[in-house]
Amino acid sequence: GIDFITHFDTEDYAVKLAAVVRDFDPMLYMDFKEAKRMDRFSQFAVAASAQAIQDSGIDLESIDKDRFGVVVGSGIGALACIEKEAKTLMEKGPKRVHPLFIPMTITNMAAGNIAIKFGARGICTNVVTACATGTNCIGDAFRNIKHGYADLILAGGTEASVTPLGVSGFSALTALSVSQDPKRASIPFDKDRNGFVMGEGAGILLLEEYEHAKNRGAKIYAEIVGYGATGDAYHITSPSPDGYGGAMSMKNAMKEAGITPKEISYVNAHGTSTPINDRLETLAMKAAFGDEAYNIPVSSTKSMIGHLLGAAGAVEAVVCVKAIDEGFIPATIGLLETDEECDLDYVPNVGRRADLSYVMSNNLGFGGHNASLIFKKMEE
Repeated sequence: GIDFITHFDTEDYAVKLAAVVRDFDPMLYMDFKEAKRMDRFSQFAVAASAQAIQDSGIDLESIDKDRFGVVVGSGIGALACIEKEAKTLMEKGPKRVHPLFIPMTITNMAAGNIAIKFGARGICTNVVTACATGTNCIGDAFRNIKHGYADLILAGGTEASVTPLGVSGFSALTALSVSQDPKRASIPFDKDRNGFVMGEGAGILLLEEYEHAKNRGAKIYAEIVGYGATGDAYHITSPSPDGYGGAMSMKNAMKEAGITPKEISYVNAHGTSTPINDRLETLAMKAAFGDEAYNIPVSSTKSMIGHLLGAAGAVEAVVCVKAIDEGFIPATIGLLETDEECDLDYVPNVGRRADLSYVMSNNLGFGGHNASLIFKKMEE
């Protein structure tokens, strides 16, 4: 959850809070040598992949590894490693830079390390679309399976950028909350919201072709039935002021799923707790759903776990799948008084029991990236 940053000194920083993964032990998922060759963002990705594989119950020795792929991205990559080696360069000279600096740093190494660890010889790519990264990765993996290029794909996103430079950079953009109250820092759609809270971690889904999963008796949590991806072509950090790009992403996902707004049971919003995002995302949902927007429960789980940047959409996809499986809509916590321009049903403070048929997950990223996924409850 959200708490005070303790792994570096924040005395000179206006931002004091983040949502970090505490007590993470990479050695539970890899040996010491492997861990030493990976930055934290790659370690998170491998750990989450191991959890997904274990949960799936799949025997990796029984599958066609040539049809087993990985599509996992990161918005920023190994920022801590970059900071450390830049300091080494400045203080000790070029000959002291770590020989594995480049392969530890580049964003595709999360996917590469997963593929190496689990023997996935099929498609191995990463998408980098800022805060839409995880959603785009899952969407691209979905399309690869849908069009017959793979049977199984580990898909999602990972991020580990709560570092001095990461916090400084987002602070310079005035994007981060400066609240020192963990309960009032990430408050999407609230009139007093003043920025997002950085988070870290990884979310990985094992996507599997239906007959392949059915034949092995897999527990199927949900089905992906729609994916939308658009660009605003407007501004490097601000969404389109009319919400058009986000609305089209949602409409395209609904079109592929073959459904109308009336059939959507719940939307997991991008909901970053920034003044501009929450207002314009609300506008986009109204444009996509019409009058039905007022009847659809919408919540932002960033209110609880912060904004995981490139991993946000992936972790939120896991939330959506679990929401369907457990019949529960998570709340937007900390929401005391909504902005007058944020007037939808944001499930304030208390979650709800509900039978969920179709669930949408939305994410927006710097650069004008918009991505939407629709998950469907599996028919018995």
